[in-house]
Amino acid sequence: MIGKRVEIYFNLHKKCYSIRDKKSRLVIGHTNNITLENVVFNVSQSGRDRVLREKRKNVHAVVEGTICCPVGIKLIDIGVTYNPYRYHLFHTKEQGTPITSSNYAKLKVYNKIPSIRI
Repeated sequence: MIGKRVEIYFNLHKKCYSIRDKKSRLVIGHTNNITLENVVFNVSQSGRDRVLREKRKNVHAVVEGTICCPVGIKLIDIGVTYNPYRYHLFHTKEQGTPITSSNYAKLKVYNKIPSIRI
């Protein structure tokens, strides 16, 4: 699947990342480890509003990018997270700075907990 443009979100039921095809929007796989390039962090404001209103999570935030081989990729090693109750965008863990894009992102699941590093 290297070279395929996808959207990734954390699947709360399976405790892994779901991989959704960008064009068809169909889930094409699941993984605990994936590396993307030309990354865009997308949040649907209407989906976030529904979470705030209903106090129930739904899929409204995705990491979009092209699947790439992780060999030789240099990350700047900054953690990225998203919490719909605190922020309206993805943000850095350390400083809370909003982030909308990155050259690369490595998404991993450790002990059923998602981690995003750029």
